[in-house]
Amino acid sequence: MTDQSAALAGSSTAPAARLEPDAIGVAQDTVIGMASSAPAASIALTMPFLVAAVAYGSGPIIIITAIPMLIIANAYRRLNLWNANCGASFEWVGRAISPYLGYLTGWLMIAAYIIATVSGVEVLGPSVLAVFGSNSTSTWANIGIGSGVALVMLVIAVIGIKITARAQVSMAVVEYAILIGFAIVGLIAVANHHSGTYSFSSGWLSVTGIGGRGNAVAGFLIAVFMFTGWDGTVYVNEEVKHRRANPGRAAMLAVGLLAIIYTLATVGLQGTVSPAKLQANSADVLVYVANALGGGSWAKVMALSLALSVVATTGTGIVLTARMVYGMASYRALPSFLSNVSRRYKTPVGASIIVGVLIIALTWVYLLATSVQNAFDNVVDVTGLLFAIFYILTALATIVFYRRRVFGGVWDALVLGLLPLGAAGFLGWMFVKSVQEADSAERWSLIGIVVVGVVLMLIARFVANSVFFQIKRESDPAPVAAGRGRHS
Repeated sequence: MTDQSAALAGSSTAPAARLEPDAIGVAQDTVIGMASSAPAASIALTMPFLVAAVAYGSGPIIIITAIPMLIIANAYRRLNLWNANCGASFEWVGRAISPYLGYLTGWLMIAAYIIATVSGVEVLGPSVLAVFGSNSTSTWANIGIGSGVALVMLVIAVIGIKITARAQVSMAVVEYAILIGFAIVGLIAVANHHSGTYSFSSGWLSVTGIGGRGNAVAGFLIAVFMFTGWDGTVYVNEEVKHRRANPGRAAMLAVGLLAIIYTLATVGLQGTVSPAKLQANSADVLVYVANALGGGSWAKVMALSLALSVVATTGTGIVLTARMVYGMASYRALPSFLSNVSRRYKTPVGASIIVGVLIIALTWVYLLATSVQNAFDNVVDVTGLLFAIFYILTALATIVFYRRRVFGGVWDALVLGLLPLGAAGFLGWMFVKSVQEADSAERWSLIGIVVVGVVLMLIARFVANSVFFQIKRESDPAPVAAGRGRHS
């Protein structure tokens, strides 16, 4: 892996980097991070609920939520300058704070990405069928489409990061063009007071919405969920050109571009139909809105954007999770065979196959075993909380690692201390509010995921004797008076 892991106690259990270096650029990496967030699918899942929660004040809510996300993304950027490793927060938290906390961070990352990917695959079938004008609810049709797409994306993931990046860029161009195009048409329709639209008002510019009836806290909870996944840029950092600098830049670009797309699409489409119709068609809101704007043919075009969004996030889910697994397995924190890299393809083939097969298997179980669907839905509902936890831990790792700089000057105190602490506090507040509003099944699902991580950590520490737990804490060596220094 990285020079740091290779140097750990001269151990042969942390192999040198074998993933393909300098394979993709910052633009391709940015697209990978954005695809991981699945813009079209995220908007389809959240828009009706966000609009209802904030009484059409969704624009300001999304923009404000982007600020702490940008701060967290900058924390990722700064930590990646220190240690460009595909284990990312697993390494950073482990080396800066504690290897035990680092292990749990890595587990939460893997769990969050697998759950999020499965939740997308399970709705892939209906999206693809809608492109062809079918509203079939056949379980086997959904299984066939979901499994087929996952297998194709697995093959692409195994063949190499270059073909993965090219595929992601191709899908992104079509998906984003469709989404933004409809958003612009929607804005024009609302501005011209087309029949059936819901007129713009000054309440759209307030976090509490029209007449102050919105719940800003509920809106922030939904918006935080929308943004999750941008961190995907750093899990391929060992394969990016200028691997220390570009992945962090890509993360910040991904957050910024997602903020623009989410704001434009949500504000542009939320008024295209009446509030009652928007809520009544929440299950397929984007397709319904497209049909209202342009008819059945255009509805199929929007369905294509949705399908591409889910296909793209399925591909990134396999690629990114495999690299997290590879990063942890390189220290025997997971079975060591998962750290093997193909000499031909320069990808973690074993980890990719395990992740891909697991995603397909979980999809089959969910779609066939109706008795477990409610339980899995509870797990899906807490996915955003898993992201929030490891975002918070990464922000805290930034403060701890750069603590000498935090006390060395006003600028570093702000960028490396106060802002990450504020962003972590915001996400912590959202986490507490979410847990308070969650039902008992969702809370137990969250506890169960953490408990599984603790059990795996104990196995890695005391059974596998992972060298990761021998890591000593590190910090930036900059003197107190260093000011902005070499990592600025």
